[in-house]
Amino acid sequence: MPNLLSDLGRRERQIMDILHRRGRATAAEVLADLPDPPSYSAVRAMLRLLEKKGYARHEWEGPRHVHLPTANPDDVRRSAARHLLRTFFGNSMESAVAAMIGASEKPLTDDELDGLAKVIDQARGKGKKKK
Repeated sequence: MPNLLSDLGRRERQIMDILHRRGRATAAEVLADLPDPPSYSAVRAMLRLLEKKGYARHEWEGPRHVHLPTANPDDVRRSAARHLLRTFFGNSMESAVAAMIGASEKPLTDDELDGLAKVIDQARGKGKKKK
């Protein structure tokens, strides 16, 4: 499996972000989602290159190719989270979580807070069922 997104150029990462966000996309859909997009043929060429590198694959859907990421979405999320934690928060989980909560555009709901409390309890080893 390729190194998760770290070896890609800016435009390749943008394309992979689109594929991960959408789950699957045609070249035209990728083109529509790209900021300051290149030509359609350039997008198709980059998608072929991403396939050669092992980051994407395609399936036929009627008369067109539909492109999909090859990596497991959970692996990509974990890799991205580790990169974010190392790069911006000096590996401080507390700082990262505080920043994420502070970045929210609306207050957390009670259900969200309860969910976070469960995650914290599980991290402490308290959330496991006793036999």
